[in-house]
Amino acid sequence: MTHVLHDPDAPPAPTIGFDDWLKADVRIGTIVEAMDFPEARKPSYKLVIDFGPAIGRRKSSAQITRHYRLDELVGRQVIAVVNFPPRQIGKFMSEVLTLGVPDADGEVVLLHPSQAVPNGGRLF
Repeated sequence: MTHVLHDPDAPPAPTIGFDDWLKADVRIGTIVEAMDFPEARKPSYKLVIDFGPAIGRRKSSAQITRHYRLDELVGRQVIAVVNFPPRQIGKFMSEVLTLGVPDADGEVVLLHPSQAVPNGGRLF
């Protein structure tokens, strides 16, 4: 699940408390499989991401076809929210929200660490 808010000039979201932020479980994982998702309404890939032994492998749908080829995704570390409820996208169940930000054209650029870190590490 990759969601994009396209307007960089939109006002900030309402203030939340720190305890609310802690409810979001944002983790690092490594893409271990990447496949085309031709059934998706918008061009997308199906990803399988390894979040380490505590969480395991989870599936995600990601609208990242503009900047990424399938052959370059496997082995790439990404950041995802792992505690949202699964979301049905066509016949595919997306289990995590892979995080990205929009480029100038509104296309997704994945968030990733600047150096390799252990899978499953939680964002703080």
